[in-house]
Amino acid sequence: MSAPSSPGPKSQLRRVMGFWDVLLFNVAAVLGPRWVAAAAHNGPSSIVLWMIAALGFFLPTALVVIELSSRFPEEGGLYAWARDAFGDFHGFVAGWTYWIYSVFYFPALLVASTAMSAYVVGARGAELAENRTFLLTGSFILLGVAVVLNIVGLNIGKWLQNAGGVGTYLPMVILVLVAFVVWLRHGSAAQFTWSTLAPHWNWDTVNFWPQLAFAFTGLEMAAFMSEEIHDPHRTIPRATFASGFSIAAMYIVATVGVLILIPAAQVDPKSGMFQAITSGSGLLRVGILGVLAALLVTVGNAGGVGTTVAGTARVPFAVGIDSYLPPIFAELHPRWKTPYVAILVQAGFSAIVLLLTQINQSVNGAYQILVDATTAIYFIPLMYMYAAAIKLAYRKDRKTNPHAVLIPGGKAGVWLAGSLGFLVVLAGIVLSFIPPGEATNKWLFEIELTACIVISVAFGLILYMRGARAKARQQASASVGIR
Repeated sequence: MSAPSSPGPKSQLRRVMGFWDVLLFNVAAVLGPRWVAAAAHNGPSSIVLWMIAALGFFLPTALVVIELSSRFPEEGGLYAWARDAFGDFHGFVAGWTYWIYSVFYFPALLVASTAMSAYVVGARGAELAENRTFLLTGSFILLGVAVVLNIVGLNIGKWLQNAGGVGTYLPMVILVLVAFVVWLRHGSAAQFTWSTLAPHWNWDTVNFWPQLAFAFTGLEMAAFMSEEIHDPHRTIPRATFASGFSIAAMYIVATVGVLILIPAAQVDPKSGMFQAITSGSGLLRVGILGVLAALLVTVGNAGGVGTTVAGTARVPFAVGIDSYLPPIFAELHPRWKTPYVAILVQAGFSAIVLLLTQINQSVNGAYQILVDATTAIYFIPLMYMYAAAIKLAYRKDRKTNPHAVLIPGGKAGVWLAGSLGFLVVLAGIVLSFIPPGEATNKWLFEIELTACIVISVAFGLILYMRGARAKARQQASASVGIR
């Protein structure tokens, strides 16, 4: 029996994260320069869409995360909430899909990060950012570095999380300042009028909406490490409110900044933010700003990868990996005490997905498949989270828990916040299947996207059934032994 091994990792956890650590962790996990680029590529109407998403999705999500994390500050976060609300099977589905989404998230993040890093060489980076060989080579190098670093230290140091948050936020501050000065001296590349700000509901905009919602996700990730946070009942809610406001505001003003500097049609949806900084800093004759921003965001992306690994790597343990997945997944590295098998498997699948999505697709089309597959799979566990908030609101401890920070409005408020979040992510899953205008082969886009999602979820269900049967046999043997 391997039962004694399960409390082992938990017994080694230390409460090392404070308010600022969680705040910067959230910034690194949620805020993304590539979402600013995607929004600017969609045009000035994205500014209104950001506002709608912030009020109709981001705020309800923050309220749900705050209530659940303050009531149930348990290692495993979302998995534990889904399990407690709906049972082991649904908890496994929520945990599995949350873990497996990173197989698609990492390739998309790595491609975008490589494209952004190209601007370290200045204006010449624009050509490199569209070069498939450069993007693939850089992505594999970054993936290898991420694997090594996370095997050596799963419990990522606070310095990396904090540096990731700062490295993500500062380039956007640079962008906004450059755009403001350029606007004063040269005017804006975009016209901000009622007609341009009004959303145009064409197919590209509809496909963009799931990305917009995805850009506002990640606040739940810190809760996966509740038992490594000082006073999580108070720290997580305070850090969530503070980081949420700063993230929403920055998405809006940074998108405005890009559109001031570059026409929407010319914005690269992966690295457009750095196009804008490079262009603006060139006009101001301070080209070093573009290089500085590219260097900073490289650190920010490293922190973003680190936060994702820090959260998702805890899922297999919280799910009860000794029961539903092969026992080797539960093994810790003998020296660094990290689940190295899970990390290596995750990296291997990510590499395969990165290659497969390049088949008969443009660079942007392949990137879009990764983004849409990530969005659709990731939204499955989020649906569980919103539904769990509603169901768990009927437990008596909601009113008696002295540490709970509750959603305003009683059960009606919970239903409103949970329903808004649930409907947005459900719509996001459906809309993810609409190919963007840049997809060179619409049917192939649909086939590749569907295959990515179906195979990923089906593989998890097969593993669950295998583990459930093994667990049932063990329980039957144990009961016979007792008799």
